[in-house]
Formats: sequence, C-alpha cells, structure tokens
Amino acid sequence: MTEVLIQGAERVLTMDDERRELAGADVLMRDGVIVAVGQGLETTGEVVRATGCVVTPGLVNTHHHLYQTLTRAVPGGQDALLFGWLKTLYPIWARFGPEEMRVSAMVGLAELALSGCTLSSDHLYLYPNGARLDDTIEAARAVGLRFHPTRGAMSIGESAGGLPPDALVEREAAILDDCIRVIDAFHDASEGAMVRVGVAPCSPFSVSRELMRDAALLARHKGVMLHTHLAENDEDIAYSQAQFGCRPGQYAEELGWTGADVWHAHCVKLDGQEIDLFAKSGTGVAHCPCSNCRLGSGIAPVRAMRDAGVKVALGVDGSASNDAGNLVLEARQAMLLQRVARGADAMSAREALEIATRGGADVLGRPDCGRIAVGKRADIAIWDVSGVESAGSWDPAALLLAGPTRVRDLFVEGRQVVRDGHVTTIDLGAVVARQNQLARALAG
Repeated sequence: MTEVLIQGAERVLTMDDERRELAGADVLMRDGVIVAVGQGLETTGEVVRATGCVVTPGLVNTHHHLYQTLTRAVPGGQDALLFGWLKTLYPIWARFGPEEMRVSAMVGLAELALSGCTLSSDHLYLYPNGARLDDTIEAARAVGLRFHPTRGAMSIGESAGGLPPDALVEREAAILDDCIRVIDAFHDASEGAMVRVGVAPCSPFSVSRELMRDAALLARHKGVMLHTHLAENDEDIAYSQAQFGCRPGQYAEELGWTGADVWHAHCVKLDGQEIDLFAKSGTGVAHCPCSNCRLGSGIAPVRAMRDAGVKVALGVDGSASNDAGNLVLEARQAMLLQRVARGADAMSAREALEIATRGGADVLGRPDCGRIAVGKRADIAIWDVSGVESAGSWDPAALLLAGPTRVRDLFVEGRQVVRDGHVTTIDLGAVVARQNQLARALAG
C-alpha cells in the first residue's frame, strides 16, 4: 500500500460537484485514489506539507501535437496564417523518425507537467520514416503522465487537391488497420487507466469523406473516442463550403462526428446553429487560445458555447503554433480573450480554472479525473503562492489572476512526477540537450 498525505494547504480548490474551496485542508491519497479530503487527516505514509500553497486537481490538456516541440519559432512560419504555416512545416516534419517523435513527446509532456498538467491527449497525424504512435506512448510512460494519444492520419496529398505533401499521406486501408493495432495494443477502458487511445483523422482538408465516416464507425465499434480539427479559421470555413457545400458542423454531423464520444479542436468559427448542435449532441470542444492568437485565427465563442451547454476544455495545441506548452497560462489566456471579446465579467478566474481541470476531464470522458473528491484518481497539483507572483494577493484561490505559472509538486495516480519544481521521473536536462541536437540537425 502506498499512501501520501498533502497536509495543511492554504486552500484546496476541489472542483467537486459542489465546487468546494477548503481552507487549511488535507488530501489523503492511497494506491492512486483520493480516500479523504478535510482537516486533521493522519497517515503512516509520506507527508507533503502544503503550507502557503493552493492545491488543485491536475490540469487536463485536450489537444496537442507533441512532435512539434522540435519545430518552435521556425523562420518562414512565424508570421503565417494556418495554411501557409502548415506548408512551411510539412517538409520539415517529413524528415522526422521514431527518435524525433519520442524525444519531442518527452519534452512536451515534461513541460506540461511543470505547468500542472496530469492528463494530456495528443494528436499525432503523420508517421514518416517508421515513426509510430507507440513512440509517444513510450514517452508518456517515462514521464509518468496520464495519456490519451490519438491515431491521426492524412490521406489526401497535394496531387489530389489536399494540403499536405504526398510523402506524408497514407493509404486509408493502412490507416484503419493501424488504428485497430494501437487500440488493441494500448487502449485501457477501465477506470483509472493510464492510457486510452482515440481515432483522429487530421482534418476535413487532409482526409476523404469516406475515411471520416469509416473512422467514426471503427471508433464506435471499438468503444474509443473521436477527435479532429474543425472550424479553425476563415480558410477552414471557406474550404468546407467550397469542397463540401456546407459548413463544418453540418459536415461533421452528416459523417457521424457529433456525440459525447467526439471532441473537436479549435472551433473558432462555429456559428449559432453549430453551437446548438454541439450542445444537444454532447460534442466536446478543445479550445486553444494561444495558438489561435499566434496564427491569427480569431477568438473562439467560448462564452456562447458554455452558456449553451457545450462541453469546453483547453488545449495548448502544438508548440510550433503556440511556442509553449504551459497549460496554466493557456487557462489565463482563455479567460482574458473572453473578457476582450465580451467584457470584464465574461469569464472569471475560477471558471477558467474549472475548464482547465474538470472541464478537460469531462471532454475526454474521464469523470474519474479532474476533481479532488473521495474515489477520484489522485492527480493533484500543488501551487506555492508564497512567492513574488502572489505577493499582495487578497485571494490565493484566484491563481489565474495572481499566481505561479510553474507547479511546485505534481502527483499522477498518487505518484510524484514533479517535486519542488523539478521533474522527478526523467533526466530532463539530458532530454532537452538531445532535443536541441535533433532540432539543429533538422535546421541544418
């Protein structure tokens, strides 16, 4: 039996069904599960003092392209819109192989962990030179984060009117076969699972209508979730209307891409009818505010989505379009963008933090995560609010207004992944050094 007691937190933001905020509280974890929350708890196991700290559920990242940590700030793509940015980077990504995928995923997951993230999805949609989804799953096991990788794909290259170069597309039969392989090999449907696998054709402009439909049928046969990009910017909307004669939401609905087992990334340009469709069908959205700003895509209508009942979560998106993988900063950016668009009362710090924790878990179909409550998984972040970032703050629970952007301690399934601001599970310095070697080789 492994038991850890987080003791004496200044505030515990539970994100439980009552959204309780507990002062001077403790959290007891045993064998990966939260077994008690309250004051004066005791243990015979390890005690982690949380004086001067705020404790939250681990943050949940619902959209990422981990491989892109190898291509940050690439010249030629720094000031481009989505399609031009992709065309700059596709030839570079075509030179990746298994090591590039594994090392970049380790760096990206470690960066997420340091920002308080305990559960991350990943959308890997290109597999050059023998790379496989297995490479990123290996990386997640090494870092120790809970992982929801998705087997993405592109099947329509430039010669067939698509955006990606032909070298990066796959045969659709091979894509479906590999989806079956990775689901059978890695997907764990049980409560507390460390790895679940999703099916994720890249986008409507890089795969066929048939693959979208077949992928949905396969995913539902296997009992796994579906993910793709949708309505990301004006170019995306124009492509959908020109190629399919309809808006992206209608296209998704016609092909079986709505429902509680589906979540779409971005959704910056959803209109009122599409928002209502997503609300009624239980379809989730991964909001990526920093990436949307960087690529000039616009401000997603998150306030309207939330008010309509759409499940909204956060995603950092790829580090080639975000430049960072800091999820707590993503939550702050989400709050600020809604205020810019709708007024200072459009989104509170607490609501944005809820989207980043419980909201993300709900979108990924993980009600066992994203809350600090008895019986939930022991995925917990400890934030030191005694430092300069919070000095003078009257409300320590308002982390996104005046709080640290790096976690002090992080527990995943009750195991400590970050201690005193440092990753404990891997030699991060050595991994970063290897990452930089690989980036220099690609740049040369």
